[in-house]
Amino acid sequence: MIATCSFSPLAHAQDAAHGAELFKQCIACHGEKGDGVPAQKAPRIAGQHDWYIVKQIQDIKAGVTRKNPVMIPFVSKLSEQDMKDLAAYISKL
Repeated sequence: MIATCSFSPLAHAQDAAHGAELFKQCIACHGEKGDGVPAQKAPRIAGQHDWYIVKQIQDIKAGVTRKNPVMIPFVSKLSEQDMKDLAAYISKL
């Protein structure tokens, strides 16, 4: 038996086209290419691993370790699938 492995835990459950649509809400703070806007304390998100992006969004949404009042209105509307789709897009920027 040959075991297979995926390098990304989200590899089979993402829709980057939907993520691109969702990303339009992120551009004002994170920039068109996800490079971030230091003056707004918005970090670079482009090229981050998809699992890391999902974790950050989940943490902000839950208010666990990242309390960010600017992001709450945006992430509170995202479903788990939306998070995966958004992460798929951002990770390829």
